[in-house]
Amino acid sequence: MVHISRISFRKYGNFVDNLRLYVRGGSGGMGLPRLGGQGGDGGNVWVVATKSMTLKSIKDKYPHKRFVGEPGVNSRFVLLKGDKGKDKEIFAPVGITVTSDEGKVLGHLNAEGDRVMVAKGGPGGSFYSAFQPSKGQAKHIRLDLKLIADMGLVGFPNAGKSSLLTAMSNATPQIASYAFTTLKPEVGKLMYPDYKQISIADLPGLIEGAHINKGMGHKFLKHVERTKQLLFVVDVCGFQLANKTPFRPAFEAVQLLTKELELYKEELVLKPALLVVNKMDLPSAEDKLQELKEQLQNPDEFSDLLPDDMIPKNYITFRHVVPVSATNGFGIDHLKSCIRESLDEEAAIAIKAIHQDRLQTLRNQVKNTTNYYFL
Repeated sequence: MVHISRISFRKYGNFVDNLRLYVRGGSGGMGLPRLGGQGGDGGNVWVVATKSMTLKSIKDKYPHKRFVGEPGVNSRFVLLKGDKGKDKEIFAPVGITVTSDEGKVLGHLNAEGDRVMVAKGGPGGSFYSAFQPSKGQAKHIRLDLKLIADMGLVGFPNAGKSSLLTAMSNATPQIASYAFTTLKPEVGKLMYPDYKQISIADLPGLIEGAHINKGMGHKFLKHVERTKQLLFVVDVCGFQLANKTPFRPAFEAVQLLTKELELYKEELVLKPALLVVNKMDLPSAEDKLQELKEQLQNPDEFSDLLPDDMIPKNYITFRHVVPVSATNGFGIDHLKSCIRESLDEEAAIAIKAIHQDRLQTLRNQVKNTTNYYFL
C-alpha cells in the first residue's frame, strides 16, 4: 500500500490546476520638463487563453513566476511623446479563473483568445506629475483551472469511471483494481458518426467528506462547476472504500454523491444528470439493478437507509438510468446515445430561451417606438 501511495503522490504532482504568479505593470517613461514632453505609459500585463498551454507548462517555463510589462519610453527632443512600453502576455489554458491573492475574481478565460488585464502600467511623466513617471501596479495573482467539459463523471473511487471513459472515448486513463486510480482529471472525446464530438471529464473519485476537502476534496469538486451536465457512475453491487468504512449499496452511493455535491455548492445538483449503473457483468447484477430503480422512483421511502446528516435536501431525478458493463462493452452504445440526446435537449432549450429573449426585446422596441409616435 505504501508503494501505491507514493506513486499516487508523484503522479498527482505532475498535474497543476492552481498557480500563483507575481505580476507588475511597466513603469512610465520620464517627461521632458523644458519642452513639455510626456513620457510613454508602461506596458500592461495580460493573461491570455490559448489551447496550447497548461499551468504546468507555465510553471516549468517560468520557474520564478514573475511577469513584468516593459517600461514606457522617455520623452526626448526628437520624440516629445514617448512610446508606450510593450505589454506582457501570460499564455494560459482555457478554463482559467483569474483571482487576486485575496480571492477577488479578476476575470474568466472561457474561450481561446479571452484576455484579462492583471496589472496596469504606470503613467508616463507629464506636466501634471511634474514630469515624474509612476510605477506600474504590482500584485500576486492566482490562476485557477476548472475543466470545461460537456459531461463530468461523478462517482466514488473504483466505480469504474476510468474504464467507462476508455470504453466510450479516445482517452487512456490509468485503470487498476485499487481506489483512487484517477489522480488527475482526464478529458476524453466521444465521437459520433456525424462527426459530433462530446467531451467527458473523468475526475478524481469522491469520498464522504469531500465537501470539507477530505480525499481529493475541492481539487475534484471545483471541476464539476464548469461541466454542462453530470454523469453519475455507481457500482451496481455497492462500494466500500476501506475495511473501516461502511459498505454502501448503490442507492446509498447515489444519495451520498448527491449530498457531497450539495454541501459543496447547492446549485451543482440542479445540473441535468444521468446515472450509469456499472459492472452489470457481475453475478446478481440484474436483481440489484431492479432494486435500485425501485428505490430511485421513491427515494423518500428509503431515506432511513442513510445517516440523517447525509440525506440530500433534494433528490436528483435522472434523465436516464443506463446499465452498462465497461469491461465487456454492454450498454455502451446506448449510453452514448442517451448522452447525446440529453445534451441536444438542453441545447434546444437554451436556443429557444435565447430566441424568446430576442423576440421580447424586439416587441419592447416596437412598443416604445409606437408610444413615441403617439406622444
